[in-house]
Amino acid sequence: RSMSATAKRQKVVSEAREFLFSSESVNEGHPDKIADQVSDSVLDACLKEDPFSKVACETATKDNMVMIFGEITTKAKIDYEAVVRKAAEEIGFIHEDVGLNCHTCKVLVNIEEQSPDIGQGVHGMGTKKPEEIGAGDQGHMFGYASDETPELMPLTHVLATQLGARLTEVRKSGA
Repeated sequence: RSMSATAKRQKVVSEAREFLFSSESVNEGHPDKIADQVSDSVLDACLKEDPFSKVACETATKDNMVMIFGEITTKAKIDYEAVVRKAAEEIGFIHEDVGLNCHTCKVLVNIEEQSPDIGQGVHGMGTKKPEEIGAGDQGHMFGYASDETPELMPLTHVLATQLGARLTEVRKSGA
């Protein structure tokens, strides 16, 4: 009796006991890290003035330019360009030699109010109970605890994080 192609694949997968698992750590100065920190700064500025702000802010950066865009509904009066420049300065981007000058970089802002359709779906425009509120189109992450390290994190993650921290230390100290 022959096995179907699906059954053969399942058998191969179930017999496989080894796999390659890798991890990455994004360091200060990497465009992904800058983008996260700028978007976080926009969120913080909105929530500081209006704790009920609805913020979906994305950031992109390249060649001495930072762009923020998305949908924000808030009563706060935010100078988004100033928030972007301050975040970049706090990261250490104060001169073109480091890839971005917070004082002279181009800052593009394209922020609109959250669409009513998204608001209704995510938070019900104030009609949903807290336990019914969704998180919009957030990404999916996975993780697990492991006894490979004292931190209970996978060894690949710990090593990537330690290596990244050392690279940041060397970059900042000039060593």
